[in-house]
Amino acid sequence: MTSKPTEQIAAERDESGDEGSTEQALHPGRVLDHGRYRLLSQVGVDDRCNVQLWRAKDGVLGRDVALTVLVGDRSDAEAASNARRTLERAMHASTFNHIGVARVLDVVTQSSSDPTGVLGIVIAEWTHGTDLLDLVAEGPLPPGTAARLLQPLAAAVEAAHHAGLVLGADHPQRIRVTPDGEIRMAFPGPMAQATSSDDVRGLGSALYLLLTGRWALGPAPEGLPAAPTGPDGNLVAPRTLRPTVPLELSTVAVRALGNPDSTGTTGGVRTGAAVLRVLEQHATFENTSTVGQSGQSTESNEVWRREDPKPDQVKRKKLMISVGVLAVATLLVVGWIAASLIGMFTENNTNRGTGQIIGESGNHPGGQQPPDQPSANLIKIPVNNATQFSGNGSPDNPGRLRNIIDGNPATDWGTSRYNQQLGPGGISPGTGAVLTFDHAAVPQEILINSASAGTVVEVRTVEGTPSADGGTLLGSATLGNGDTPIKLNASAPVQQILVVIKQLISKDGGYAAQINEITVNGTAG
Repeated sequence: MTSKPTEQIAAERDESGDEGSTEQALHPGRVLDHGRYRLLSQVGVDDRCNVQLWRAKDGVLGRDVALTVLVGDRSDAEAASNARRTLERAMHASTFNHIGVARVLDVVTQSSSDPTGVLGIVIAEWTHGTDLLDLVAEGPLPPGTAARLLQPLAAAVEAAHHAGLVLGADHPQRIRVTPDGEIRMAFPGPMAQATSSDDVRGLGSALYLLLTGRWALGPAPEGLPAAPTGPDGNLVAPRTLRPTVPLELSTVAVRALGNPDSTGTTGGVRTGAAVLRVLEQHATFENTSTVGQSGQSTESNEVWRREDPKPDQVKRKKLMISVGVLAVATLLVVGWIAASLIGMFTENNTNRGTGQIIGESGNHPGGQQPPDQPSANLIKIPVNNATQFSGNGSPDNPGRLRNIIDGNPATDWGTSRYNQQLGPGGISPGTGAVLTFDHAAVPQEILINSASAGTVVEVRTVEGTPSADGGTLLGSATLGNGDTPIKLNASAPVQQILVVIKQLISKDGGYAAQINEITVNGTAG
């Protein structure tokens, strides 16, 4: 009798699903859910709830997906009940759309075609990048970078809680950082008993990890050092381990975890919004532009930078003096040139006897001002703040919103990628920003610099709580590439206006838009 080769026996076991354990059954190349999902590589494991995290290939749609595979004994009533609860919660989250969370694509209950021990699967879009363990493998991150990276996840936690959902963002291998430098919940599927408080503790532990390289929530995953505790049994604050960490970041990390802070205060941080506010105050943006061989400008996010920039006070003082001197000299030269030109044109017009006044139509064909200049008799209205507006309560990249008023068109703010178009019947009636002026003024025009031609925007007054259709409509336009001026019909001074995107453009299989800069021109109030 001829014996079968080992490879043939293994292949036959793969097809039949008759293997000794789930760990043996789940391996790269295995297919689940009637052959639709082929396992590519295991990227993590959550031992708290018998969950394996896999990257897989969707054979129907031909794309990579993230699989949260719930494993256990099918005859164990408690395990089966917990798995059902997790799958139900994941299904409820399938309608939640936020850049800080991978979108749930499908939920699969246990199937006879799957290996024994698989109780269910949560399928989500695949998040390229790396998990938090790899991110801190070479040491903790600069505090400003850590705060910047974590903002999308904190915003997602707050938005999910407002929607009555729990994310389960409390395990480092379920969370990944994208190549664009944004941390997101990559493997949705909260444990059966998880609460919103667990999400907030997860934020605190993620921040603690980025600041110290240590895990502070429950048993540390294999290969990750656990956070130390002091003689009193309390968690050692990040600032104690690393004095360069700002006090506010250190405090919010330990208090989100429910531990006393450095002053002994035991009142915990209970919301994602509280964590997000501190992150926004300390986030630093190290966007650097480089020019490649093709001459195209490219932007790189300094996600992996290990040292915080230290300001040089001497150089800064010298720079300020130089800039001041240059500004004065420039004003003098511009004034002399302007006086000479006015005199020349006045003399020419007088000699010709026309009496023509050189003004708007004389200087610019068609009576149009250059798009980056205020129209005649208008001044630039200083905008001192921009706050997120979202019609569905889920902020879109709040950490980057300040880019639209920083005076630099090379920086930008972009919306999340929506699966549906905005509108009354869509996922949200609109998204955008509330702009606050230094002082009350009458806005007469707004200049929007954008790379998303076709985006429809409206400008409205703010009366009470901002609304996508509230207040008075001051103006609207469909944006082009570059600068788009919008005339406003304001007649009374205001201190705030709402710039709301009403229609997005198609992008990456969904809908999104980008705004680089917003400038407001008008008259003093």
